Amino acid sequence: MKACSMAPYSDAFFINDDGLRQHYRDYNTAPVGAPVVLCMPGLSRNAKDFGFIADHLSDRCRLICVEQRGRGLSDWDPQPERYAPATYVNDMFALLRHLGLDSVIAIGTSLGGLITIMMNAVRPGVIKAAVINDIGPEIDPAGIERIKSYIGKGKPPQNWAEAIENVKFSNRGVYPHFNDDDWAMLTHLTHEDRNGLPISQYDPAISQNFETNDDQAAPDLWPIFEAMHTVPLVVLRGELSDILSGETLARMDREHPDIKAVTVGGVGHVPLMREPETQAAIDALISRFLR
Repeated sequence: MKACSMAPYSDAFFINDDGLRQHYRDYNTAPVGAPVVLCMPGLSRNAKDFGFIADHLSDRCRLICVEQRGRGLSDWDPQPERYAPATYVNDMFALLRHLGLDSVIAIGTSLGGLITIMMNAVRPGVIKAAVINDIGPEIDPAGIERIKSYIGKGKPPQNWAEAIENVKFSNRGVYPHFNDDDWAMLTHLTHEDRNGLPISQYDPAISQNFETNDDQAAPDLWPIFEAMHTVPLVVLRGELSDILSGETLARMDREHPDIKAVTVGGVGHVPLMREPETQAAIDALISRFLR
């Protein structure tokens, strides 16, 4: 199983309002005038997470796959207290200014989905349509506790076999049907090879606010989710998710007038967007913006 995108992209950077350099992958081979899709990963994840969907969409859309401060190739923040959703929202507005864009289609996984909802609340109209991957206005506390149990913890692996075992241990309930190739793929998504050693691609300090600030870990977003009711929406949920409950997804489906809810069988938090049903739902949403 391939661990990174096959579609061509360029590495690019922008400077956020705190003077930190942030990285993004720019998949810019679609025809002129194609929709721009801003892809925002989860709490400890990076731009590589979007390789599958980039391969699928890059002939029709320009994809900007960003890495939040403290992740991937982006600068680590010397003030860890700034690792917070409101900061990330401001960083995304800085990225849009850098790109000269007033609005985008968003694909947000987990934390990236929360950022999407918050961006739209702060600046209505900035999100033309959105794919929210396994997150919602109400977050299951069980998933928060699971994430707290491993983010920023543990000893660095000394080799790739050890890294794979660590990833497998932390995610065994998330992807119960993974084979050895799948676990190797997921490990390469979350680590980089540095002189033969697997290095985790996030600043461990991102866990500090997440562990101590309940509003960051599990904010009540139902009031600002109402602003998303004017935004065409696809919501993906892993059948085994301990972050987005079936009840929360059902309420989102009832209350939003233009939503496609997709439950992916046999996976937890999060679907990888390589599944046929997720790609079909995303295709239908994107098609509404193609010329």
